This record gives sequence, structure tokens and C-alpha cells, in this order.
Amino acid sequence: MDGQNILRQIEKQLPKMSKSHKKIGSFLLNHYDRAVFMTAAELGRELEVSESTVVRFAYALGLEGYPQFLKELEKCVADRLSGVKEMKEHYAGRSQSEILTSVMNSDMENLRNTLAELDSAAFELAAESILKAETVYVMGLRSNEPLARFLHFYLNMIRRKVVLLSTTSVSETFEQMMYINEKDCLIGISFPRYSMRTLKAMEFANDRSARVIAVTDSVNSPMNLYSSCNLCAKSTSVSIVDSLVAPLSVINALVVALVLKCPEEVKANMEMLEEVWGNYQVYLQDEINFMDEDSIL
Repeated sequence: MDGQNILRQIEKQLPKMSKSHKKIGSFLLNHYDRAVFMTAAELGRELEVSESTVVRFAYALGLEGYPQFLKELEKCVADRLSGVKEMKEHYAGRSQSEILTSVMNSDMENLRNTLAELDSAAFELAAESILKAETVYVMGLRSNEPLARFLHFYLNMIRRKVVLLSTTSVSETFEQMMYINEKDCLIGISFPRYSMRTLKAMEFANDRSARVIAVTDSVNSPMNLYSSCNLCAKSTSVSIVDSLVAPLSVINALVVALVLKCPEEVKANMEMLEEVWGNYQVYLQDEINFMDEDSIL
């Protein structure tokens, strides 16, 4: 069965399904990328049906149980996100300049939609949570790692105790987070393909009563399952490259908001950094001041 067969099968059988099965089927057709991260019990709670009803739904589709059902959903997500074929169809016959215009217009559309839909109260809550936290943990893996590193870099200029979680296994993540508690904050950044390791870290932080902030693409993202504050930024993809322009803009705005909330502290931190950079000639410009052009070359 290919990635989309299970969805076509649900759509075909939906009119003949029972009321509870229709409820499950309709949810899956619209939010299969979220359901793929759920157990049968979690999906049942989400839709207010029993776990056994969810399992029977899988059997009704001719599958051997819920685990096989999840595997079919995983194929759907993989098919949607492997965009090489879609990219060829979208850009076939276009010139290089037309491709540039198309991609940048798409990014601008993502920015406009993000600005229109972003919850300002959630944005304010996120800024307050970061400033009040004893330790801030930041996590973003794979294509989201540059966003996490960007945020971590600037948070270090604003406050102390900022930890970048960058690991190769779930166990290593838990080891780095073993002291997280209700005084702390975790910022989880994940866009399709969603990271299970980031989701598990957010679950762990939530279980420890820490404040959890999700930076993701929609209210239906699985990253919102364990977050108390959701910052949604649009991220579309018509190729193998995910557009992270809007997410980066949201993170940039968050940094600016944090600076404006504690300007004196940031000023003192920056003055200290400038002194360190000057004393230890961190940047090439500092070296140029003491060298002529020939010595550099």
C-alpha cells in the first residue's frame, strides 16, 4: 500500500461508517500528520471516543491493528514531504528569474499569513516565560537546528543559563534535561517533518512542570500536545527545502521583544562582550586595525 492509499480508503468508506468511525475518519483526513504521533488512547481522548473504538477503526480498514495503521500514516507523511516530484511539476519550464520570484513570493505570503494569524497574547507569554525562567532550554533538530542555534546565540546575550539541546538520541536529551523543573522553560522548534525527539523532550519538560513553548507551523502540529504557549509560523515546501523565513522572523521578533523588556541588562552584557571581543581580537576587523594590508594577505 502506498502512502496515499490509506487516505483514499478512508475517504471511500467514510459515508458508510458508523458515527464514531466517521469522527475518526474525518479527523485523519484533515490531520493525519498530527495523528501519526498519537497512540490509540491519545487519539481516542482527542476525539472523545474509546481506545477500543480507535483500534476497531484500524481493523475495519483491513489492517492488522493500530501499529500497522500508524505505519500507513507514516507513509502518508513521507509522501507529502518528499517534494521532488511536486517541485518538478511546479517549476517545469520556468526560467531562473521566474523561480526566484516564485520562491520569494511564497516566502512573503508565509510572512503575511503568519503576521495575520500569530497569537499576540501567546507571543507576550513566551517572552515573559523566557525572562522569568531560571534555565531556558532550546531544542530544534535536523532542518530546524539553525533556528535553535540562532535563538540560543542571542538568548545568551540577553540572559544567563541558556542550554542548547543538540543530541543524537532521546536518552542523551533526557540526560541534558535531568534537572529541568517548574522554574525552567523549554522552547521546542519543529516544522514538518516533525521531530519525535523534540516532541519527547517537550513531553518530559511538561511532566516536570516546566513551561513549554512550541515554535511550529500550525495549531494542529503535534508539537502543541505538550506546550503551554504556541507560536505558529507558516512554513511551506514545494521542494526538498522547507521555507523557514517566517519562523526565523518570529524568532527574531521574540529576541527584539526580550531586549526591550530588559534593556539595561542587555546593554551591560553587550558592553562586556565588546570588551572581550576587543581584548582577544575575536573579529578580523579588530586585527585590521593593527595590521597593514600586506601583512593580512
